[in-house]
Amino acid sequence: MSTTQHEEIENSVSDAPIAVIALMAIASMAYFIMQDVSSRHALLFIIGTGLGISLFHASFGFTGGWRRFIRERDGLAVRAHILLFALATLATVPVVAGIYPGLSAGPALGPVGISVIAGSFMFGVGMQLGGGCGSGTLFTVGGGHVRMLITLAFFVAGATIGSLHLGWWTALPAIGKISLIQQFGWQGAIAFQLLILGLIYTLVVTIEKRSHTPPSPLLTEEAIPRSAGRLLFGPWPLVWGAVALAALSFLTLVIAGHPWSITFAYSLWGAKIWTALGGDLSGWAFWSGGYPAKALGRTVLADITSIMDFGIILGAVLAASLAQKFAPAGKLNAAQFLTAVIGGLLLGYGSRLAFGCNIGALLGGISSASVHGWVWLLFGFLGNIAGTHLRVMFNIDPPIGTKI
Repeated sequence: MSTTQHEEIENSVSDAPIAVIALMAIASMAYFIMQDVSSRHALLFIIGTGLGISLFHASFGFTGGWRRFIRERDGLAVRAHILLFALATLATVPVVAGIYPGLSAGPALGPVGISVIAGSFMFGVGMQLGGGCGSGTLFTVGGGHVRMLITLAFFVAGATIGSLHLGWWTALPAIGKISLIQQFGWQGAIAFQLLILGLIYTLVVTIEKRSHTPPSPLLTEEAIPRSAGRLLFGPWPLVWGAVALAALSFLTLVIAGHPWSITFAYSLWGAKIWTALGGDLSGWAFWSGGYPAKALGRTVLADITSIMDFGIILGAVLAASLAQKFAPAGKLNAAQFLTAVIGGLLLGYGSRLAFGCNIGALLGGISSASVHGWVWLLFGFLGNIAGTHLRVMFNIDPPIGTKI
């Protein structure tokens, strides 16, 4: 037996108990949620585990893909994200427009203003410094990455602080909520968005070609499912991830009644921790009324965003253990610790100001044909450019233009 085969068997054996524990935790939590809250919440928790499995097996993060495009002009992941936006648009717009009898859901509509611009830019910087986005932080935490636990902890802190300051930011100039469905009708909104996405896709490919590196195709032979084993154990091609996330996002939309979101839960967890420590939220406008006040007064298991986030983490634990990639070895130096802290705070604070992260505001906003989602995309990407350069300044990455 070769050394490599011996190591693979050892890894399989060592990760097997983790897979069993993850399955037991998923089943137990789904049962508890069904009994204590509702079967609808339990189903959404299971959908969350599916999202976690899909994110991990496809390594479908925004942070690394955008950094590779900025540094190396490798746009494969960016093109996969564009595919996801297109599929989600086709699925979501007709539902939120109410064209299907008996099927309705609310869109992710946010106001277009300074708050979104500043928040998405901060979030973009935080993505690169913290090493993850809204979805990326959750599935890498589930994969056992210690550094991402630090990012997540300060993500929660930043989101909580952002909820305190949100009123000040939303009082700054804004032009309100703009729905492309209201402007052009649902068919026109789909056509307009697909046109814009097509132009962005063409731009990305053009930039890749000018870098003298032939763009890697999204659809390859490996994208053809040939065995159930690969679906279970991974890794998945990016195109599988885009299709799976689009499908699970659609299920979330029709069952939850709103697009998939992530970061409200972080603000809620932080607020509950603050009150448990004796903090007073009575003077915080964000928590004084509406859904935030209701969520604060109930168990976190009654909050759809929270249970789906828990599902993503446990789904990623299961996927990582099945793929024999749980808890990869790695050292955390002072610069990485510091950037995880700063990045986490920017991620949390920025997501609150921008009315969501790369999932709730970007994916949810664009798929709902909301202009604020497009604004998020522009300024979030600009923030990623700044964050990528800051990684070089912090000596985390070599100079731009050098392959990592």
